[in-house]
Amino acid sequence: MIRDFEPGEIDPLAVGAWILGTGGGGSPYLAQLNLKKLYKEGRRCKLIDPLALNDGDAVAVVSKMGAPLVGQERLVDPAHLARAVRLMEEYTGKPFRAVMSVEIGGGNALSPFLAGAVLDIPVVDADAMGRAYPEAQMTSFAIGDLQMYPLTLVDCRDNEAIVAKTPTWKWMERVSRSICTEVGSTSATCKAPRTGREVKDWGILHTVTKAISLGQAVLDARAAHTDPVEAVLKHEGGLTLFKGKISDVDRTTAGGFLRGSATIEGLDGDRGSKVELAFQNEWAVAFRDGQPIAMTPDLICLLDSVSGEAIGTETVRYGQRVTAVALPSPKLLQTPKGLLHVGPRAFGYDIDYRSVFAA
Repeated sequence: MIRDFEPGEIDPLAVGAWILGTGGGGSPYLAQLNLKKLYKEGRRCKLIDPLALNDGDAVAVVSKMGAPLVGQERLVDPAHLARAVRLMEEYTGKPFRAVMSVEIGGGNALSPFLAGAVLDIPVVDADAMGRAYPEAQMTSFAIGDLQMYPLTLVDCRDNEAIVAKTPTWKWMERVSRSICTEVGSTSATCKAPRTGREVKDWGILHTVTKAISLGQAVLDARAAHTDPVEAVLKHEGGLTLFKGKISDVDRTTAGGFLRGSATIEGLDGDRGSKVELAFQNEWAVAFRDGQPIAMTPDLICLLDSVSGEAIGTETVRYGQRVTAVALPSPKLLQTPKGLLHVGPRAFGYDIDYRSVFAA
């Protein structure tokens, strides 16, 4: 099935994807404005069900790569994403049937729509994470041991790079991240092309629809003057971890990533306790009074306690009243193979994964 992606779905997608981004993927605001501008100019996007892809269809996988904080200063340009896709077509000699995002989180959820609107190809209702993660090997395609090359990268200075081959997903991350860091820690990329069969077998399916539905639930709650945070929990089957006020932020951009931690002083029923949220682009582990209470791959999301708006690792600041929540992750990420790629130890924490949703 293929359908029109309506103008009224842009805002719900941005709101929902920002929540699913677990602090990363970049703020969707600028991509949101860009997509609205393209629609005003008469461009349109279509959304295709991944199950409607033919097995041999070529699918482009796009994203903005780099540190989210840099993306607040160097603005998103749809032409760069479109050029990364065209560069891949030139290199492989194969035209793309459709385009999809590597992650449904944050601004990267809108990246395929920006490329699709410029190139007039449909967007696949799927991604490769079901959330956002910072590194190339942290995808469902990597968990499935699919081919990790080639990759194309484009920046605003007309630099264009092709990573023709690497031996592993981690090497693809190292090589492409080095290039991205050299051009200013932000760039547009087209990852290794996928076939329709690979998307159906290893993609996280129907996540665009999920993000739109989640975002609409939040917008409806605001309009009805009910609790948007509760709407998120109800929609996703999530749990509240902690309520409080941001009392400290330690944040630095290095090696193409945004790293650090945010400290929350407890309020209401959590008064007297502290939670530290450690992050590498995305929230990775939550420590309450020094003890881990939630960890990747569970989605740790930081929400404004009043509006339900997601708060990213680049936008968190002192004094914000926040609610930290946990949402369930895709089952694939919780498998033994999945945990090797995205569990706590993949981020350097010597912690055994235990889901907050475990019985």
